[in-house]
Amino acid sequence: MTICDQCDTSCRADAHKGPSPHYVFIGTMKVGKSTLYDRLTASDCAEIAIPGIAVSIPRGRLKGRDGTALDTPGIHSLFSTNEDERASRDILLSPEIPGEDLRLVLVADAKNLKRTIAIALQFAEYGLPMLLVVNMVDEAASRGIEIDYAKLSEKLGMRVMTTIAREGIGVRELGRALDDVRPMKPLVTYSQRVEQFLSVVQKLMPSSPFSSRALGILLLTEDTAVERYILDKYGAGMLDQLHRLAEEARRERPLAVDIELSNLYQAEAARIAEQVQKVEPPTKSSLILSFGDWCTQLSTGIPIALGILVLLYYFIGAFGATFLVDTIHDQLFEAHLIPLLAALVDFIPSALIREMLMDPDFGVFPTGVFLALGLVMPVIFCFYIAFGFLQDSGYLVRISILLDRVFRLIGLNGKGVIPLVMGFSCVTMSILTTRVLSTDKEKNIASFLVFLCLPCAPLLAVMMIILAKMPVSASITVYGLIFSQLLLAGWLANKVIPGKRSHLILEIPTMRLPKPWPVIKMASQKTFFFIKEALPIFVLASMFIFLFQRVGGLNALEAALGPVINTVMGLPEQSIQVFIKTMIRRESGVAELEHLSPLFTNLQIVVNLVLMTFLAPCINATIVLFKERGARAGALILGTVTVYAIVLAGLLNHVCRLAGITFT
Repeated sequence: MTICDQCDTSCRADAHKGPSPHYVFIGTMKVGKSTLYDRLTASDCAEIAIPGIAVSIPRGRLKGRDGTALDTPGIHSLFSTNEDERASRDILLSPEIPGEDLRLVLVADAKNLKRTIAIALQFAEYGLPMLLVVNMVDEAASRGIEIDYAKLSEKLGMRVMTTIAREGIGVRELGRALDDVRPMKPLVTYSQRVEQFLSVVQKLMPSSPFSSRALGILLLTEDTAVERYILDKYGAGMLDQLHRLAEEARRERPLAVDIELSNLYQAEAARIAEQVQKVEPPTKSSLILSFGDWCTQLSTGIPIALGILVLLYYFIGAFGATFLVDTIHDQLFEAHLIPLLAALVDFIPSALIREMLMDPDFGVFPTGVFLALGLVMPVIFCFYIAFGFLQDSGYLVRISILLDRVFRLIGLNGKGVIPLVMGFSCVTMSILTTRVLSTDKEKNIASFLVFLCLPCAPLLAVMMIILAKMPVSASITVYGLIFSQLLLAGWLANKVIPGKRSHLILEIPTMRLPKPWPVIKMASQKTFFFIKEALPIFVLASMFIFLFQRVGGLNALEAALGPVINTVMGLPEQSIQVFIKTMIRRESGVAELEHLSPLFTNLQIVVNLVLMTFLAPCINATIVLFKERGARAGALILGTVTVYAIVLAGLLNHVCRLAGITFT
C-alpha cells in the first residue's frame, strides 16, 4: 500500500505493477460491458461466486495480454441493496480476487454520461486504477450529443476511451490502453462530520489492503458486506468501535446517509456533464415534427416506409452495388491494378506461389483482395451511410412503433425491429443486440429469425449485384421468399417456443434532419473496421480453397456431394466451393458465386442465393448464437435452420422446373 501522489489518500496506485492484473468491468445497465468483455476475452471463461450473493460473475482471460477480466452486472449506486448491484460492488471485497491486482474499467453510455460520471465519483473513493470507456458514441452523435472527451478526461483525472462495442470500433485501442490506468482523484466534498469520520477510519486502519475511505463510506450506510470484511480482517473490537463512530456521524442528519451521499454524487456528476457535453436543441420545424408523427401512423407510416425502402434500393443497389462497383472494377482494378500485379508476380520464381496469388478462379488477389475491396467495400459503405441517416433522423425508433402490431404476430414487440434491422448489417452483431429484448421467448425468436433468413450487409450487397444482371422476377422471388418466410417462420416460432412477450416501451428521440458529415464519418469508420477484419479472412479463405483444390479435395467433395446437390436442388458441382467459402464467411461465399456465375443458369443462381441466405450464417455468428442462447437452444436453432434451408431450396428448384420458370 502506498500514498497516491494524485489523490493524497491511501490507494493502490502500485497495483498495476502486479504480474497478473484483474480488470473489473463496471457500469450501469445496457451500456455494452458484456459486449466489450466478450470482444476482449478468450473463450475459456469461468465464473466466480461472491460470498453471500447468489450471483456468479464471468471471468475470462484477456486476449493477447496478461490478466483476466470480470463482467459484473449493471450498477446504479454503491448503496443499492439489489443483489445484482451488490455483486458488482462486493466483487472488490471477494477473497477470490487479490485486491492488490485490481483495476476498474468503467463503461459509459454516451447518451447518458451523467449516470456513469456519478458511478465514477463513487468508485474514485476506492483508490483503484480506473479507465473510463464511453461506448455508443454513434448513438449519442445521432441524438445531437457532442462530448469533449479531452475535457472529460481532464475533469476526471483519468484516461477516457471511446468505442462502438457492437461494431468492434475502438476495442483494439481499448485493449492497448489497459496498461495506462491510474486512480481517479476523489472530487466530491462531504460534510465536515463525514470527513472527520473518514479521517478516523483511515487512522484506525492505516494498513488496510482495501481503501479505508471506501470502507468508511460504506460503513456509514450500514453495509453488511463491509461489516463482515472488517470483522474478518480486524476482529469484533474494531467493528464495534467503528459502529459507535459511524452512529455518531449519522446522528441528527436530516437525510439518510446513502441518500445524502447519492445527492452529492449526482449533483457533481451533473455539473461535470454540463461542462463537457453539448446537446443540440430539438428542431423547431413543425413540418419535421409532423413527419415524425406520420411515420408512426398506419395510414401514412406504411407509404413512408415503402418510399424509404425504394430510396434505399436505389442508393445501395443502383448507386453502390452497380455504379460504384463497376467503376472501381473497370477503372481501377482492370485498368491498372491487375496488370501491375501480374507484372510484379512474374518475378516470383515459384509457379505455385504465382498461381496462388493470381489464379483467376482461386487466387488470393482475384478472389480475395479484389472481391473484398472492389465488390463488398463500396456497398458496405453505402449501407452504413443509409443506416446512419435512418438512425440519426430518429426514424428507426418510429418504425419500431409502426411495426409493433405486426411483430406481435411473430412473438415480438416493435423493439424487435432493432435486432432484425441490425441483421441486415451483421448477423453476429444482431444476435448480440437481441439483449435489448426483455424475455427469453423474444430473444429465442429473434435469434432464430436473424439466423434463418436475414442476409447481412455484405451478402445483401453481392446479392444486389448478381440480381441486378437478371430479370426483375429473380429479385422478386428471392426477396419475396425472404420476407414471406420471415413472417411464416416467426409465426410458427411464436406458436412453438414457450414463454411470454413483453410490451413495447421506447424512448422516442426528436425527429430531425441528419447531419451529413458525422454520418459519413461514422460510415467510413465502420467500413474501415469491417474491411480490416474481413480482408484477412477473404485472403485465408482463398488460400484454403486454392490448396484444397490443388490436392484434389475439391474434386473429391464435388464427386461425393455433387449428385445429391444436383438431384435435390438442381445445382452444379461448383456450388461446393461456394458453400465452403460461405461457411468461413458468408459474403466470401456469395462473392465466389458472383465470380462463378457464368457457369450457373439463372435458376441455379436464384436457388443458390436462397440456400445461402437461409443456411447458417458465418462461423462467428454460429459461435455467438451458442454463447448467447446456450447449447440446447443454439443446437435447436442451427438444426432447424439447416433443414429449413435445404427443404426450401429443394422446393424452389422443383417448383420452378415444373412451372417452367427459368428467370431468363
